[in-house]
Amino acid sequence: MPVINRIAEFHAEMTAWRHDLHRHPELALQEVRTSGIVQRKLQEFGVDEVITGLARTGVVGVIRGRAAGGAIGLRADMDGLPIQEEGSHDHVSETPGLMHGCGHDGHTTMLLGAAKYLAETRNFDGTVYVVFQPAEENLAGGRIMVEDGLFERCPMDLVFGMHNWPGAPVGSFLWRKGPMMAAVANIEITITGKGAHGAHPDRGVDPVVVAAQIVGALQSIVSRSLDPQDSGVVTIGHINGGHIYNVIPERVRMLGTARWFSPAVGDRLEAGVRKLATGIAESFGARAEVAFDRDYPPTVNDPDATDLAIRAAAAVVGEQRVLFMEKPTMGGEDFAFMLQAKQGAYLMLGSGRGNDAMPHHPKYDFNDDVLAIGASYWATLAEQLLPRNS
Repeated sequence: MPVINRIAEFHAEMTAWRHDLHRHPELALQEVRTSGIVQRKLQEFGVDEVITGLARTGVVGVIRGRAAGGAIGLRADMDGLPIQEEGSHDHVSETPGLMHGCGHDGHTTMLLGAAKYLAETRNFDGTVYVVFQPAEENLAGGRIMVEDGLFERCPMDLVFGMHNWPGAPVGSFLWRKGPMMAAVANIEITITGKGAHGAHPDRGVDPVVVAAQIVGALQSIVSRSLDPQDSGVVTIGHINGGHIYNVIPERVRMLGTARWFSPAVGDRLEAGVRKLATGIAESFGARAEVAFDRDYPPTVNDPDATDLAIRAAAAVVGEQRVLFMEKPTMGGEDFAFMLQAKQGAYLMLGSGRGNDAMPHHPKYDFNDDVLAIGASYWATLAEQLLPRNS
């Protein structure tokens, strides 16, 4: 797999960085150790400036080329997930209940590798901002960085993101113009009934039964309320209520997610969730309170910026391994906030080894074989978009 020779030389070093980060995952906006490591390494690499304090633990390295010119941003995320790891490799998480279950340890490492190379070679004119973002998982660190003045403090022309994708062959890149990932809403439904002894259900209003009815009914929103050619998802991922086998609880709490691309579909999903949950609860004599919090907008690639990303990817892995992604994924990504504020694009880096667990699975692990490929892509993108004026 063609990669930049200098980056290939320190592939083993990058692997060690990645394994250290994997052993010590940190949750959103708590990435203190990770942020400190990134800052120290950027200083060791000799970048021109290290900016801290954006979104609490965010870090931006400023690397200036050999002459004045344009500016681009390259972004990686740093946070882990509240998942108990079940991997058998020798770098499993040392923090119970937390793991790097989405590959952000690999994303951080690839961008560090690119920063090391770019700071050494400076084979470009202009400025490269390497953006290490916290809190991609659920807390919208991308939005916070934008609100904290990322693009005012780092006036870049374009911004780019990348995510590993175990579902695609190692060393391939996937691209789309327009929607790449879905908008995301978090759903919380609290059902209040009337507690009673489990032997006397007639003396209470059972919120567990109400919750069961709501879960089934919510599935009809997409299948019966949306145009069949539109895409939408409503999923309930958590139900909690009661403490013992023979007591009907007073309340049940349900958590879920909704995903869509079109704003009109998002409106319809929200209206359907609210109407079904409240109506079903009322029909049983219970009450449902619904929160439908729209957290992330869709991740939408700019066509021209996508063409630039495709060109850089092809230079690293060859045109035949830069693949059109026919359908966007219903996963969400807070890089969407950066793309709302700045022209840019987001690609997927194939990292599959056949039977790999997908991100957010307790046995998932980032594939170290793509570290040098991803770092080479970042470096190539910088050198292509900020060429030296000979």
